[in-house]
Amino acid sequence: MASTKKIFFQLHKYLGLVTGIIVFVVAITGCCWAFKEEIESLLDDSVQISLQDQPILTPTQAKTFAKEVFPNQSIHGVLFEHGAQPVEVIFYDAEPEFYQSVFLNPYSGEVIEVKDHMSGFFAFILKGHIRMWLPKEIGEQLVSASVLIFLLIIISGIVVWFPKKRKNLDQRLKFKWKKTTKWKRKNYDLHAITGFYICSLAFVLAFTGSVISYNWLKYVVYKSIGGEKEARFIIPDNNSAPPKLVAQEKPIDRLIVKLMKESPNAVSYELHYPHDENESIYVELANSEGLYYNNDYRFFDQHTLEEIETPGIYGKYKDAKLSDKVLRMNYDIHIGAIGGIAGKILAFIISLLTASLPVTGFLMWYGRNYKKKKK
Repeated sequence: MASTKKIFFQLHKYLGLVTGIIVFVVAITGCCWAFKEEIESLLDDSVQISLQDQPILTPTQAKTFAKEVFPNQSIHGVLFEHGAQPVEVIFYDAEPEFYQSVFLNPYSGEVIEVKDHMSGFFAFILKGHIRMWLPKEIGEQLVSASVLIFLLIIISGIVVWFPKKRKNLDQRLKFKWKKTTKWKRKNYDLHAITGFYICSLAFVLAFTGSVISYNWLKYVVYKSIGGEKEARFIIPDNNSAPPKLVAQEKPIDRLIVKLMKESPNAVSYELHYPHDENESIYVELANSEGLYYNNDYRFFDQHTLEEIETPGIYGKYKDAKLSDKVLRMNYDIHIGAIGGIAGKILAFIISLLTASLPVTGFLMWYGRNYKKKKK
């Protein structure tokens, strides 16, 4: 038992030293990201638009107006909301990376605002969280591997934490500091006791982050809980062939009004234009503010607007089975949104305390080695 614990100690120590800086940065940036939506809503100074008794822009009109701003960039989708809310046309290209939104007056098509999602405080935080501000190809792999290793660090830390004698258990559960307690003992307690209390929730945050990063892990998790569909996002093809004669009115321009009548309680409707004649239109209906797992992903034949089912897990939420729902909740669990504001506060605290572990762990290692050299 002693030799096994020693192996786990060495594993815990060296893996912690190798990934410490990355885990620290990922945890700290995770803290900052927790209340992104709340902070941005407080700072929102968007132009107020008066409600008018006239039709809102069609998807084709929104695309035409927005393309005048960025004629050479690709449109990812267009987001509509109820009432006199701006229509957001989202541009995205992977290479070179481009991510901006053009906000249009929903009645006239006038450009109200252009927002660069790649700049600003939260864009900086996100780049640090997912790739350590390094080039995408290197940084994402480095962060993903380090978070996966962090799961091993947590497991090995639990093994090391258990005391040899039961009577010493109380010392691993409570801070018993006196005026004479030295900083090394305090640092050890901060690492061991804090680590024990947050290990389960830190594991959840790290594991859900790994599921986001690795498709193979997403597949394993989904199938292990009885998933029967494909654990990915799939846009199905149209059921019909392209018409021989082009109609003046495009079917896609009737879709948003149709969905607003069918699903009036949806928060927003994000429409994605087909990339070619064979691909269906997909619309993402957000059913709750700040949550993603219960969104409805609906697919329509671009020629007839006939609804098409997808073989993937991202379809209508009411049709999702338990295994589908668990995987769809992964991101909301990762950021704490699944528990509302209380969940975000908890995620913030756990992330902050997780960031302290590489620091206290390094100080323990440095103190021991420095002491040996001094001797």
